[in-house]
Amino acid sequence: MFDWIPVELYTSLQYQVLLFVMLIILVHAFVYDVRDQQSIQFFQILGGILTVLMVLYMGQRQINFRFGDTVNYNKAYQLLQSGESIKIEKDFLFNYMMVYSSKIMSIHGFLQLCVVLYIVPCYVFSKKYFGNYWFFAMFMFMASFSFWSYGVNGVRNGLGTSLFLLALCFYNRKWLMYTLFIVSYFMHASLVIPIAAFVVSGLYKNPKAYLALWLLAIPLSLAGGSAWSSFFANLGFAEDRTQGYLTGGSDEYNDQFSQTGFRWDFLVYSASAVFAGWYFIFKKKITDKFYIHLFGTYCIANAFWILVITAAFSNRFAYLSWFLMPAVIAYPMFRYKIWDNQYRVFGIILFLYFAFTYFMNVILS
Repeated sequence: MFDWIPVELYTSLQYQVLLFVMLIILVHAFVYDVRDQQSIQFFQILGGILTVLMVLYMGQRQINFRFGDTVNYNKAYQLLQSGESIKIEKDFLFNYMMVYSSKIMSIHGFLQLCVVLYIVPCYVFSKKYFGNYWFFAMFMFMASFSFWSYGVNGVRNGLGTSLFLLALCFYNRKWLMYTLFIVSYFMHASLVIPIAAFVVSGLYKNPKAYLALWLLAIPLSLAGGSAWSSFFANLGFAEDRTQGYLTGGSDEYNDQFSQTGFRWDFLVYSASAVFAGWYFIFKKKITDKFYIHLFGTYCIANAFWILVITAAFSNRFAYLSWFLMPAVIAYPMFRYKIWDNQYRVFGIILFLYFAFTYFMNVILS
């Protein structure tokens, strides 16, 4: 559908579109009242158009190395369509979905299906917790640093985290929520980390403890270095691919290399959600049960990433907390009255949030 767009410009073009929409939001925040019915209708229409375009644009991408693992999925898909059989020992949901899809649709149909399953849960989550203002949460998901990457490259990770978000939409229906958690695990086994974080933060409801844990992870990571990666890899809770991300000991992962070393830039990015949670919970006295649970989950999952930050592929673990950042940052601002000119403040926060994404993915790319 979008083959007429040069592949070398394909990714950067969607960031330019997001920048244009971001500027619309920012200008609107300083001129209009977001509570005005016309404003609500405008952003709901804009949100619908942008969401559909993102689904199609991401799903109908070309098969090209610039989209990371898209090429590998295409290779596996071709083998399946040629009659090859594969032994499925992990990520059962994703692999069986690929097997059955290969019998009835092309690779482009399969990639489009993956994108629908990736983006629709973000939309459902936004509608559930933000109501008429769902577009702002949805845009924050799309404007996130790794949103594009985990829709076209780390597809299984992205699908797993989206199913986790979908599970959170049934927070008051525990049996369904935990069923979807299990489904997310079988999409990608690394989801054991945010699931475990969610369980722990639900059993021990003390946000001070999770804030302290996150802060403690920084000096522990600096002192322990790569020893933490080896420690977690040897625990045996992770399947082979996840252990490979921790140790970087296999050539299989060389094409997914991520810059190693202690990433202070990514730590600052992660800290923005921790600061938001601290501010809303401790300074503004937000006592929302769901939000405190969400904050604890983020802190635990992100602390795990900080401990393994020097691993060759720690970016894969970073996303296991980063996918929650839009919710942690934006949720209180559309549920509670916090400041005068609240929409204007949110516009500035959203601009700064997207600025990191734009700087890292466009200016530095």
